Amino acid sequence: MSDTAERHDQAEPTEPEEPQERRHERLRERRVAALRGARRALARPGFVTTLRERLALLDGADELYDLDEPSDMYGHGVVAALEDRTAALLGTEDAAFFPTGTMAQQVALRCWAGRTGNPVVALHGLGHPEVHERDAFSRVGGLRPVRLTDAARQPTADEVRGFEEPFGALMLELPLREAGYLLPTWEELTEVVEAARERDAVVHFDGARLWECTVHFGRPLAEIAGLADSVYVSFYKSLKGYGGAALAGPRTLVEEAKAWRHRYGGQVFQQFPTVLSALAGLERELPRLPAYVTHARVVAAALLEGLAAAGLPWARVHPEVPHTHEFQVWLPCDPEVAGEAALRQAEETGTMLFSRPWDAGGPGIALTEVSVGESGLEWTVDDVRAAVADFAARLTA
Repeated sequence: MSDTAERHDQAEPTEPEEPQERRHERLRERRVAALRGARRALARPGFVTTLRERLALLDGADELYDLDEPSDMYGHGVVAALEDRTAALLGTEDAAFFPTGTMAQQVALRCWAGRTGNPVVALHGLGHPEVHERDAFSRVGGLRPVRLTDAARQPTADEVRGFEEPFGALMLELPLREAGYLLPTWEELTEVVEAARERDAVVHFDGARLWECTVHFGRPLAEIAGLADSVYVSFYKSLKGYGGAALAGPRTLVEEAKAWRHRYGGQVFQQFPTVLSALAGLERELPRLPAYVTHARVVAAALLEGLAAAGLPWARVHPEVPHTHEFQVWLPCDPEVAGEAALRQAEETGTMLFSRPWDAGGPGIALTEVSVGESGLEWTVDDVRAAVADFAARLTA
């Protein structure tokens, strides 16, 4: 036997490569553990906590609703109270509670299609239904989505006016999450809505995160929602509830939507834990959102300054002045390198500057999202700059 063959026979067997799905799950577990163990973080999402900690959200629930009232059954009682509260906040005639926003929006646009006689829905190519819902509009709702644009910005009034075929509904995501939680100006928004009206189309707001748009627009919630014919809002994305959503609009539309909610399987027997958590979010978290948005702008500016000072002049904060309390950070490096640096910083120092996954924003570009919540209000400009310097040192090492 030759020396080469002998060495081959004696070689250790090669370890099989870890499946990508398992690698992603392992990184997620490590990221959650790092966030839970961190002494300091810009935001602490409720979903990374334990069941016991999540149940604590309902502490003091008797201040939110009379707990001696009969429990809800199929949408009555406390569910109806949440619907009334939501409609009042958004300035609409009525609102319907849904277990998910995906269901709420399918139902809303299906109802509008029946009224307009046109199943075509004009929307952004980066909108939630196009990116995250597995073609639900067409496969389940009988709707036909058409894309006004795929550009990383909000649609324009000219694009609405000039679209080459009729559509029954215009759907606007406020803010547009995939493009960096972007919002139009108030003038741009009103022009887009007017352009849709000129085409005899109804306007529906995908307002999962509409709650935090008041600072950017300089308008109250009811005035913002009042531009649209119907609005969807989430109770967990910003308000930290257990889940759930609401569809708000004219009473006749909401009544029809409740019939479709039943047909879609959304007429849940009892929903009081989720509904009480939503009431808690409206009572406790909603008033804090403007402060989060304001401080996110401070954090974003300090991040940009810190990255430049650390020798990363190509780094970007997008938008440079955040429109909400969430924004993107772009770095000229491999996403795995950035993710490892962020995790090591949290594990070794107890400070978690970047708590969300890093994705590829293009060749050699790493992209992540930053959210500023209650815990982030404690961070000063110097705190952010120091954390950025430490992160950048690990990144370049």
